Amino acid sequence: MTEPIDDPSLIRHAGAADLARALTAGRAHSLRLFSSTRAELGGRLEIPCSEAVNPPLWELGHLGWFEEFWIARNTERLRGPAARLEAPRAAPLLPKADALYNSSTVAHASRWHLDLPDAARTLTYLAQSRERTLRLLSHIAADDDALYFFRLVLMHEAMHGEAGAMIAQTLALDIGDALPSTAPAAAPVAQGVPDTLALPARTATVGSPVRGFVFDNELGEHTVDVAAFDIDSSPVTWGAYLPFIEAGGYDDRRCWTATGWAWRARELPNGLPRYLGRGDGGRWRRACFGRSVDVDLAQPAVNLSLHEAQAWCTWAGRRLPTEHEWTIAREDHGEAFRWGEVWEWTASPFAPWPGFAPHPYRDYSQPWFDGRPVLKGGSFATAPRMKHPAYRNFFGAGRNDVFAGFRSCGL
Repeated sequence: MTEPIDDPSLIRHAGAADLARALTAGRAHSLRLFSSTRAELGGRLEIPCSEAVNPPLWELGHLGWFEEFWIARNTERLRGPAARLEAPRAAPLLPKADALYNSSTVAHASRWHLDLPDAARTLTYLAQSRERTLRLLSHIAADDDALYFFRLVLMHEAMHGEAGAMIAQTLALDIGDALPSTAPAAAPVAQGVPDTLALPARTATVGSPVRGFVFDNELGEHTVDVAAFDIDSSPVTWGAYLPFIEAGGYDDRRCWTATGWAWRARELPNGLPRYLGRGDGGRWRRACFGRSVDVDLAQPAVNLSLHEAQAWCTWAGRRLPTEHEWTIAREDHGEAFRWGEVWEWTASPFAPWPGFAPHPYRDYSQPWFDGRPVLKGGSFATAPRMKHPAYRNFFGAGRNDVFAGFRSCGL
């Protein structure tokens, strides 16, 4: 039975007591992840500079800064989405915190060269910030605007929890019990293309109403006309994906878009997906959090870019679903539509919906309406409370550090 604080729909409407419990559980996971990462790095907390990751110590401090910035220091926090970013703020608990941890103004590459507080001081900062948050939360009535920033902070920390797992996979760190369970959410398809679900043409209402907590890019209820289509009942498994590799798909330019082929040549010089290789006897093996494991043909293919998903679809005579098709199929087919073990690439660009207006955290959505694709669902490393069907994730098409796979539709 799912805990209310983990239920992705209930948590968006949670009151102060449940939010306090969820915030405490989320922070416990963050600290466990940091402790495991620190131990795997030998206590040094130094990692190579990379576009896809942040220094672990910066990640930790950023959590405390974000929480304090939007709650304790935010004089308009009770106004929710109507709060002004420019409103005067109180000074941070940690001197110069804005110059260290504000992701909107601190350039990514510079985060490796900042004079960050040590781990002990950073952990104290997080504890102090959380104490103030819980004290303020205890006096909040059940009002969506007044609870908005507390819910935002909860979601933000969950996002960074998954980012921490991505860092661990990238750096081959065995983070043990800080990694969410990798067990499948439902019985997977053992091999071949999954069963397909047929849906008739329809006019559908998409977009979230203004109730409870909603991310700004989810708002804008509107109708869309969707033609009849069929869609896989579950994401494409390794059992269906490996034949594409074995047939020479990674060396067949005809399977790839021009952009995808250039990406494959640049990023995958060995002609194989990231983390994939051959073991003894030619068995397929994956690098998985510092360990080498046999590929489970029944599990969804993961750590694939949009380009790889598109190439497989071309080879198989299929296509990626739009985000509206994904949403409609999930709504209409319920448990028959299996999801939640990998993020799923879609054919839809991440774009604003009618009437879009940025929420106070303006850098969350608006800067990324640049044509990058929407991903739907959630992965094994996603906090359960984040796996809401309305959630629109977004990464660049070439990202293969994300725990992403795909499902397909008929042409």
